[in-house]
Amino acid sequence: MLAVDSLDATAAGSPMPDLNPTLRIDPRDDAPESVSRRRVAFALIGLALAGLGVLQRDAFAAGGLPVKLTSGGPGSAETLASALFKALPDLTQGLDIDWVGGDPGQVQTLLLSGAVQSSAYGALGAAEAQLKGNDILIFGPKISNHGAWLVRGDSPFQHPRDLKGKRIATLPQTSDTYRQARMAAALHGLDLRKDFEVIHGAPIANLALFNRGDVDAIIAIEPTASRIIGNGAREIANVAAQWKEATGDSAPLFLVGNGGRRDWVEGNKPTAKRVADAFLAVNGLIRKDPELAARYHKAIGIPDTETAAIKLLPDRLARIFVPTWSDAEFANIDRQLAEAVKLGLLAKKPDRPVYTRV
Repeated sequence: MLAVDSLDATAAGSPMPDLNPTLRIDPRDDAPESVSRRRVAFALIGLALAGLGVLQRDAFAAGGLPVKLTSGGPGSAETLASALFKALPDLTQGLDIDWVGGDPGQVQTLLLSGAVQSSAYGALGAAEAQLKGNDILIFGPKISNHGAWLVRGDSPFQHPRDLKGKRIATLPQTSDTYRQARMAAALHGLDLRKDFEVIHGAPIANLALFNRGDVDAIIAIEPTASRIIGNGAREIANVAAQWKEATGDSAPLFLVGNGGRRDWVEGNKPTAKRVADAFLAVNGLIRKDPELAARYHKAIGIPDTETAAIKLLPDRLARIFVPTWSDAEFANIDRQLAEAVKLGLLAKKPDRPVYTRV
């Protein structure tokens, strides 16, 4: 069990709000307890949930709404949220969650097959699914794009165009990370499918390919990207910056949110709302205390020995968690679909929206 005690008292000295006595830290923590840190953990959870209007008094009502959700696979950013959900069960109050593991690209398949009720889904993936008859709807936020083009520190490559004809490792074609990387590259006149020799795989498999020298570059996600940079690699481009440069859109490039089949979302709104609220709460928690990313480095697959990577996490990883689900995110999603249609990556924009509030 991850220790809640790892929540350092960064807010020490700040007034603590009155907290519902039913909110508690898991008593099975295996780290020495600290009263001040426990009070901060209480406060952060209370503030996150109160900001969402969640009723704390029913936090531990008998049972809970059952739901099957995907958790992040090794080397993916979602592992941080998963770790905090397990360490701080109050964040998922009112839900009885069955977590199903899966890598980027695989989790979308799990949703389409009916193995789970919700998984990570992005705008382009949801649009493609709708056009193929699978009515996927995004009903809450998860993370913004953080894909990074990385090369070895001593390599001659300075720009993605320098890698034409070279071998690049990246995530599966069914992942929204790959879809957005392809779109951003196309906005700069590059075709990921034609201009490069692309190898698709899970984050950890791609890391092994890069470390062995089997590929010239990697389009990596966090926390894998921080591990590679911490080991001396250089970032020559990132997908979000490519998008901003080409479109002038300064808003964070929304990557994935809570996706579900429209009939499930609309038929189970109380459950869908609880799920969306849980992710809004954990994302807000991470954004308020970015050091959580470093303190939970083991939980996201980074050993103590990779100190350079750990130091990068509060900036590179924590900032990608989306704490709002508003018109700003919806406008960004609509812009993505419009650009994808212009580029020929989507046949057309779906007739029905790919996002909703619950």
